[in-house]
Amino acid sequence: MNQELLYFFDKKPEALALYEAFEARVCSEISPVNVKVQKTQIAFSNKHNFAFVSFLPIRKAGERPDAYIVVTFGMGYRVDSDRIDAAVEPYPRRWTHHILISDTREIDDELMGWVKEASDFSAAKR
Repeated sequence: MNQELLYFFDKKPEALALYEAFEARVCSEISPVNVKVQKTQIAFSNKHNFAFVSFLPIRKAGERPDAYIVVTFGMGYRVDSDRIDAAVEPYPRRWTHHILISDTREIDDELMGWVKEASDFSAAKR
């Protein structure tokens, strides 16, 4: 565990286990992957960034659990699922999706399928 990661979770230490479970799956199922801890997010990249972990307030404060992370990924189309808390199209045919994760069981094959597809989409960019 590096200092940057500990600092990132300093104010929300209860969310660290969620992040560790997500990072473990990403790093074991996608290759190559680089992880970069930044001030407001943790970026996962191959050739380009394809997924992020943050504490974006995508739900109202009263609707957010105590321990959570927000997983963000990009795709060439809008994913239609009740699990997606928000989806925006910042550029034509580039959709950004946000999912609030509050339990390690939510880091499942469906989520990882989207993250893998986002990795492939990112790697195909010029």
